[in-house]
Amino acid sequence: MDVGKRITELREAAGITTNRLANLCGLSQSFIRSVELGEKGITVESLRLLCDTLQISLKDFFDVPEETPVAEREQLIRMIEGLNVRQRESLMAFLKTIS
Repeated sequence: MDVGKRITELREAAGITTNRLANLCGLSQSFIRSVELGEKGITVESLRLLCDTLQISLKDFFDVPEETPVAEREQLIRMIEGLNVRQRESLMAFLKTIS
C-alpha cells in the first residue's frame, strides 16, 4: 500500500486541502505534501493524527478493498458470456447467496 496516495485519496474524499488538513491536525503543510508525494515517511503518531482529523480509524486507513485485476475481470466476463441462459440464471442465484 502506498500510504501517501491513501492519505491523498482520503483527504480529497473529505474535500480538504493539504493546508486545511495541516491546520486541523497540527502538522505542517509541507510535511503532509511530502508524505503524499512519497518523499517522506510518516510515524504512527502522525498517521494517527491525520486519521483522527479525517475521522477514520487506523484499521479503516489500511483496510482498502483490493480491486479485481483487469485480466481476471475480463476472463470472468468471457466465461459468463459463454454460458447459456440456464447457466447464467444458476450463476446469478449462486452469486446472490454469497454476496
